[in-house]
Amino acid sequence: MQHSRSRIIIDGALAGIIGGVVVAVWFLIFDTIRGHPFETPALLAATLLHGLRDPHLHHSIVRLTLEYSILHFAAFIAVGIIGGLLLEAAESEHSLLFSLLIFFVGFEAFFIGVTLFLGPNVMAALTWWGIIVGNLLATAAMLTFFLLRHPRLATNLLGGWIAVVREGVTAGVIGAVTVAIWFMIYDFAADRLLRTPAMLGAMIFDGSTSLDTVRISMPLVLGYTILHFGAFIAFGMALAILLAASEWEPFMALLALLLLAIFEVFFVGFVSLLDSSALEMLGWWKIVAGNILALIAMSTYFLRGHRQLSVRLVERWATLEFEGEEVDVVMHAERRPNRHDGDALHS
Repeated sequence: MQHSRSRIIIDGALAGIIGGVVVAVWFLIFDTIRGHPFETPALLAATLLHGLRDPHLHHSIVRLTLEYSILHFAAFIAVGIIGGLLLEAAESEHSLLFSLLIFFVGFEAFFIGVTLFLGPNVMAALTWWGIIVGNLLATAAMLTFFLLRHPRLATNLLGGWIAVVREGVTAGVIGAVTVAIWFMIYDFAADRLLRTPAMLGAMIFDGSTSLDTVRISMPLVLGYTILHFGAFIAFGMALAILLAASEWEPFMALLALLLLAIFEVFFVGFVSLLDSSALEMLGWWKIVAGNILALIAMSTYFLRGHRQLSVRLVERWATLEFEGEEVDVVMHAERRPNRHDGDALHS
C-alpha cells in the first residue's frame, strides 16, 4: 500500500515534536524533584554550545534552556522523519524493521555517548538512567503516534502482534492502576494521601534515605507514577508475548507463571537495594499485598482472553505422557532378546 510521501514526512515531524515534548517534560519533572528546574537542558546547552564543563552555570538558565530546546526539537524532528520513512519502506521490505530498530538503538547510544563526552563533572550532575528512560518514553510515544496515524500501515507491518501489544498494554495498565488504588487507600486510611508514591519517588530520583522528612509533592508523585506505569506495561507486554507463544506451545504458559513470581521478588528486592531500611518504613507487607492484587487482576484479564489455555496445557501434558509410554515400549522391545536371532547363533 502506497502512502503520501508528504503525509509520512509531516506525521514523522509531528512524532518527533511529541518525542521532544515527552523528553522535555520528563527532564522538567526530574530536575524539579531535585530542586533545580531546567538544570538538565541548561547544562547540556552550556557544555555542547558554549564548551563549559563546569556544572555551575555562568550563563542565564532561561537562555541556555531556550538554546538547547531548539537543538533538542530539531534533532527529534529529524529522527521522527527518518523513522517514519523507514517504517513506510519496511511495509514493502520487512527486513527494514531491523534497520529501524538499529536506528533507534543507535540514537539512544549516540545521546548517551554525547552525555559521557561532556565530562565527569557534568555527568555527575546529570543522571544516566534518567536520560535513558526519557529517550525510551519518547521513542514509545513517537511510534505510538505514528502507527495510530497510519493504522493500515501498522496492520501490514505488525499483523497479529498488534493484538498482543494491545493486550499487554491493557494488562499492564490494569496492574498499575490496581497497585495505585491500593496505595491510595492505604495512605488515605493513614491520613497521609500519596505518601507511598512520594516516598518511592524520593528514593529513586533523589536518593533520599530519610523518608520521614519527605515532602509530598506533585513532581515526586508524577515522576514515580510514570516509572510505575512504564514498568507494569513492560511487564504486561512480556506476559502477553509468552501467552501468545503458548498458542503454539502450551508449556510457555508455565514461563508466564514463573515471570509473575519473579516480578514480585524483583520489586521487593529493588526497594531493599535502594535503601535497606525502606521496607520497614514503607511496610513490606503493603508492597507485597499490592503486587499480589495487581497480579491477580492481570491474571484474570489474561485468562478471559485465553480461556482454552488450561485445556490445551492438560492435553499437552497428556500427549507427553503418551509419547513417553511409547518410547518405553520401543526401548523395552529393543532390549528383549529375539528367539530367531538365538537360533541363528546356535546354528
